[in-house]
Amino acid sequence: MHTVTAIIRVKPGAEHAMRDGLLAVAAHARANEPGTIGYFVSQDGGDPCLFTTYERYADQAAMDSHNGSAVVARFFETAAPLLDGAVTLVMGAELSTTG
Repeated sequence: MHTVTAIIRVKPGAEHAMRDGLLAVAAHARANEPGTIGYFVSQDGGDPCLFTTYERYADQAAMDSHNGSAVVARFFETAAPLLDGAVTLVMGAELSTTG
C-alpha cells in the first residue's frame, strides 16, 4: 500500500475554499478511482487554516493515476493562490493498519 500525507496551510480567509476543494477531490476519488483505497481530509480544530490529507493507494499505478487526473490538476490551480507556504508531503509504504 502506497501512502501520501499532505500538510497544507492556507491564508486566513481561504479555509472554506480549501475545504471545498479537498472534499471535491476526495469525492472524485471515491466515485472514480478504485485504486484509491482511502482519501481522508482533516481540518485542525484549533487552527482552521491547517489541513491534512492521508491518502492510501493500492499501488504506484493507482497513485500515479490519481495525481495525473484532471481533477487534481484543477485542484492545484485553484489551491495555489490560497496556500500560506509550501505543502509538506510525506510519501511512504504503509506498514500497519487497523480496521
